[in-house]
Amino acid sequence: MRARVRAWIEFLGDQFWLRPALVVLACIGLAQAAVWLETGHIAGYDPSSPDANWGWAGGAEGARALLSAVASSTIGVAGTTFSITIAALTLASNQMGPRLLRNFVRDARNQLVLGVFLGTFAYALMVLRTVRTVEEETFVPHLAISGAVLLALVCLGTLVWFVHHVATSINVETVVDAVHRDLCAAVEARTLDEADVQPPAQVPRGAAVAPADGGYLQAVDTEGLADWVHERRVVLALRVRAGDFVPRGFPVAFLSAGVEDAAKAVARSLTFGRRPAALQDLEYSVRQLVEIAVRALSPGINDPMTAGSVLDHLGDALCRIAPRHLPTGAVARKGRVVLVHPVTDYDGLCDAMFHMIRQNAAGSVHVLARMLDVLTRVAEVERLTSRLSELGRHADLVLAAARRDVADPSDLADLEERHARFVQVRTGAGQPAG
Repeated sequence: MRARVRAWIEFLGDQFWLRPALVVLACIGLAQAAVWLETGHIAGYDPSSPDANWGWAGGAEGARALLSAVASSTIGVAGTTFSITIAALTLASNQMGPRLLRNFVRDARNQLVLGVFLGTFAYALMVLRTVRTVEEETFVPHLAISGAVLLALVCLGTLVWFVHHVATSINVETVVDAVHRDLCAAVEARTLDEADVQPPAQVPRGAAVAPADGGYLQAVDTEGLADWVHERRVVLALRVRAGDFVPRGFPVAFLSAGVEDAAKAVARSLTFGRRPAALQDLEYSVRQLVEIAVRALSPGINDPMTAGSVLDHLGDALCRIAPRHLPTGAVARKGRVVLVHPVTDYDGLCDAMFHMIRQNAAGSVHVLARMLDVLTRVAEVERLTSRLSELGRHADLVLAAARRDVADPSDLADLEERHARFVQVRTGAGQPAG
């Protein structure tokens, strides 16, 4: 249940309208409160003591003109600004990939800026409807109008800040850094301080379980599912992990023995959606970074510097993993493994990081050299022999790609020298896995 709630919160974060709607409702409440304070003579304009007044001190016609100007200008600026933003994001998506647009949509700052403009528009409308002239029993909410002026000034500052924010947020280095921070957070959340329980040598291949739903698996409630399996004294083996696309009717799990209502229990533990989510998928941010690098290496863009920057950030993620342990996918209850589920291992993580970039480098000496340098730095930090062997496999693949695609002998000699340096570092460090 906790995983489903977290997936629901993740879904709400993707809704661009949620925060603006909350800001608009807050501004409407603020307008009602300001008018009520003046209607009840709790605060507002006092014509008997003009020296004690502050803010708006004009009449009804001026108030209507001011509120109309605030309302029309804010809604116009909001529409124009976000039209320009969409055009800028379209150009950015062509360079970095359309999947990166999710990061811009989830950005709370973009949502709050829209909320400020629309909230000011709603505030001005709510106050404007209370202004009455002499023919209508004069009422001018001076305090509320002063609030409209203040909100208009806030909108002015927000507009300047928002232009700066958009200009910097679509910069490729800023995007890479933002995705890298998400990857570091995922590494911290999805890795362990101590070694995990080892899975059994044989996994159950008995009764198959196929939930009625399908789509991208966003979250798995492993703790709740393990408790359910433990109560029924069986063992369950999941076949899918967060990030996988599950066709409808596909058998996602096997039970060591048949259990009544197993399909319902498994379905309650799996959360599906129409798109992948970063909630439990360690490779989600990796795929985003790799997409940036692959697009940068395309003939239309031809930006190896960006690909090299991506490799640096991927290497940093591997260095953060070095002192930590990856989950094995086994969940135990009272010393007995009751649930086995697939997880991202070190080999799969390295494959996701380096395979596509190396394949699309196509003889780019800069990218291949940077990849060897990154692998060498990670090897200096890593101490497990099994992980060093995986890093060595990728270093060998880089050298093989260089020998196949690099024509310049001097460039090839440089890459071979970098590979030799990696081998030297690898042989000088390493210890068996605990």
